[in-house]
Amino acid sequence: MNVLLLGSGGREHTLAWKIAQSKLLSHLFIAPGNAGTANHGTNVDLDLTNFETIARFLLDMKIEMLVVGPEQPLVDGLYDYLKSNKSTENIRIVGMNRYGAQLEGSKDFAKTFMQKNQIPTAKYQSFDQHQVEQGIEFLKSLNAPYVLKADGLAAGKGVLILNNLDEAISELQNMLLHSKFGAAGNIVVIEEFLQGIELSAFILTDGKDYLLLPEAKDYKRIGVGDTGLNTGGMGSISPVPFADKAFMEKVEHRIIKPTVKGLQSEGFEYTGFVFIGLMNVNGNPYVIEYNVRLGDPETESVIPRIESDLLEVFNALFNGKLTNLKLEINPNYTCTVIMVSGGYPEKYEKGKLISGLRLIENSMVFHAGTLSDDDDQVFSNGGRVLAITSMDTSLEKAIEKSYKSIAKLKYEGHYFRTDIGKDLL
Repeated sequence: MNVLLLGSGGREHTLAWKIAQSKLLSHLFIAPGNAGTANHGTNVDLDLTNFETIARFLLDMKIEMLVVGPEQPLVDGLYDYLKSNKSTENIRIVGMNRYGAQLEGSKDFAKTFMQKNQIPTAKYQSFDQHQVEQGIEFLKSLNAPYVLKADGLAAGKGVLILNNLDEAISELQNMLLHSKFGAAGNIVVIEEFLQGIELSAFILTDGKDYLLLPEAKDYKRIGVGDTGLNTGGMGSISPVPFADKAFMEKVEHRIIKPTVKGLQSEGFEYTGFVFIGLMNVNGNPYVIEYNVRLGDPETESVIPRIESDLLEVFNALFNGKLTNLKLEINPNYTCTVIMVSGGYPEKYEKGKLISGLRLIENSMVFHAGTLSDDDDQVFSNGGRVLAITSMDTSLEKAIEKSYKSIAKLKYEGHYFRTDIGKDLL
């Protein structure tokens, strides 16, 4: 079959690498892709906000399956656009409709969904620009640290965790009155802080049944020891040592099953991934957030562990056969370390020549923000540039492999955290 994969990051390179291994694949197109995805298919310069152009490409190239990597096209209603058009209504879309995508597109919507379906999450309230004083009063009722979340999409940077009440009040005013996160912060969700350790769970669901994928733990802060600003993710590991059978049974029983039941009862058109950001609080799982796609950089740790043919798995999603499918999982550990541009997540430069890519032997290098020239030279083209993933029989060995590979990679101003996964050893 012909497949179109949307996106340009490390998640999409990993998916392209995996889809390209499928015996069901005729041709893979990636839009817009990056220097890495070009090794597994054909990069196409499509504007992901122009649904008409995407629809025309799907028809021209006889695409049978569309895999949507990032959240924005789903939140903007790409699924609805294609399904309402007679010429494209039969294309299989790994993604969901605009209503379902609100699980990620609106934190307030997601919290209401959790409350309605009795899914454990932090205590919260939502406020708009007319309710700043009420928001301040709610902050005063909580203990530090204070969690402020922009309701809408803010490229993974719309969450603030602050230890000082005056600072939290000031940031609430910045978000609601001075558009710190633009329209994404028109509503702010204030939550109680959950003390625990984070991990990410993933399912593939048709809105009725689901398939549980390997779990992962990602590292969001820019600095060693989880310090500094939040980023889109600086690394990840899978499996997660503390997520044992007993804990994951709690996750399935208390969170995944009620989530899928909620999707069904509310009539979500859902054929795709649900990412569930979790906090392990004294052995009990709580939901921090939902995403309506795979996480990044967790994808770079999780997908290499899946040995099943990914297009066969996607076919089961559309044929109502998810419950019959046994996902083959490699029991080994993976460690992914992200190399970023100097200055990220704030101001950074692009266009830096990357050297050493051909020297990597014991790791997989997934491109997150790169482009290549006519001479096949590769340059940085984003905040997160490369994801180095290694696999081994122990977490310690996987970590060691990734850092040995990183030592061979160079570009001006590159930066990476030196402690990914080491807190779990």
